[in-house]
Amino acid sequence: MAKAAFHRNQKVWVETVGTWAVVEKIVPVWAKGFDEPVRITYDLGLGREFLAHELRAEDKSDEPLAEAEDGHWRILRARNKWQNEEDCGHHPFPGTFPVVVTDRQDWGGWRVPGSEYDRDPSKIETQARLIAAAPKLMALVRDLNAAVFDDQDHATPDMMKLAKQAAALLGYISGEVKAPAGEDTAAAAAA
Repeated sequence: MAKAAFHRNQKVWVETVGTWAVVEKIVPVWAKGFDEPVRITYDLGLGREFLAHELRAEDKSDEPLAEAEDGHWRILRARNKWQNEEDCGHHPFPGTFPVVVTDRQDWGGWRVPGSEYDRDPSKIETQARLIAAAPKLMALVRDLNAAVFDDQDHATPDMMKLAKQAAALLGYISGEVKAPAGEDTAAAAAA
């Protein structure tokens, strides 16, 4: 049966509305013949009740994140205004296109022109997933670099080489150094 995922007076993020709210009331939905509620909804004072999958608990680790702020990148689906859903049946998600947002307020980020998306939708979907995963990949590179350099005496030459590449890439991302060795800037600019 259903169990409450949130408690009264808990601060939650409401995905469907895009705002923070406080759980005012937990509303169990009962069915005849059952000893426990079959579903639980939450009254947040926003005009309707919400299910648990529409809410996200406040994460105390979200406090001042500085560099990790970009860890909130995610893909939203925007409505395809330039084509009818019937005209784009070959798209992975007909009627929509990906928008990567890099801000908690769903502002800023990356989007693609409609004609480019229609030309190769699977490529654009892959790019969107890669861009959205970039902060996690950067954290992985940071952790790899720290792990190898913390235990240099036991690191293999291959691991040291990977750690140096990771350090160069992190320096490039932070703007401290030029492009990592082996990166063809002319080819990167053309892509």
